[in-house]
Amino acid sequence: MPNNSQVTELIDKFGRRVDYIRLSVTDRCDFRCVYCMTEDMTFLPRDQILSLEELYRVAKVFTELGVKKIRLTGGEPMVRSDVMSLIEKLGALPGLEELLLTTNGAQLEKYAIPLKAAGVNRINISIDSLDAERFKRISRVGKLDKVLAGIEAASAAGFERIRLNSVVMRGYNEDEVLDLADYAVEHDIDIAFIEEMPLGEASDHTREDTTCSNAWVREKIAEKYQLVDSAETTAGPARFAKIADHKSRIGFISPVTHNFCEDCNRVRVTVEGRLLLCLGNEHSVDLRAILRNPENDDAVLKQALIDSMQIKPERHYFFDKDHAQPVRLMNMTGG
Repeated sequence: MPNNSQVTELIDKFGRRVDYIRLSVTDRCDFRCVYCMTEDMTFLPRDQILSLEELYRVAKVFTELGVKKIRLTGGEPMVRSDVMSLIEKLGALPGLEELLLTTNGAQLEKYAIPLKAAGVNRINISIDSLDAERFKRISRVGKLDKVLAGIEAASAAGFERIRLNSVVMRGYNEDEVLDLADYAVEHDIDIAFIEEMPLGEASDHTREDTTCSNAWVREKIAEKYQLVDSAETTAGPARFAKIADHKSRIGFISPVTHNFCEDCNRVRVTVEGRLLLCLGNEHSVDLRAILRNPENDDAVLKQALIDSMQIKPERHYFFDKDHAQPVRLMNMTGG
């Protein structure tokens, strides 16, 4: 293995450069979305999750190895106590080009302006329905008006680009695809449609029955809008189309029907300190054990990150019965 004093970037054995991490700051959430967690979810005890100081240490060492983008995820990041202190420190990290946030939007009326001031560049906001009752069915406890107010607050705060994330599920919201696209267009913001990721066992539906392909979603949108494929990319796997005569872009994230692993540039750190090398596999490294051993300095942590590149798999195999499927739920993975 290469010595860490000689390494300034993370490259896996397939030649892919990792310059983007998704850092989960909590497994808790003020929603209980059906595709993300079970209704009676048991959350991790406090001593099993990384402290804010440990999360910062991991992020700092990653940036020393060439990571340019960090996305904060959860659970819902904004329910973590004192999370703003972490965000402010991350926003000042040397070498970090983009600090990103994925949120359900319910806390943005309070936090949009402080997040912008702390250095968050872009925000993704999850919204799966524009009907209040249906929204509550999908989120189990969420209030649509809070999310819509959060979107307005983020727009007013002046973030570079706001993107909505919508998970399309048969029997839940597939008939709202055009309504959601209309909302994004009317507000000059982007939207990404996401195929439901088969992580863990859902408590009230069978994922193979509810998964809705993005090919179908695109066909529905194309009934109204002229879509022009775009070479523009973001930090993640979304593939975008521009809408003729509009500012908004439509993104498609298709982990089930269109494997996007060939140019994967990212890894995930769960709130319990597992470095996940792939969304759809269990290849991982226990960073918490390294962080909590008082004999280990940052050089040991850095070497562990370098070595982890050798076990990053080539691809995932969702719904492939010849390969083991992940049993962890999305909130435990880091959304």
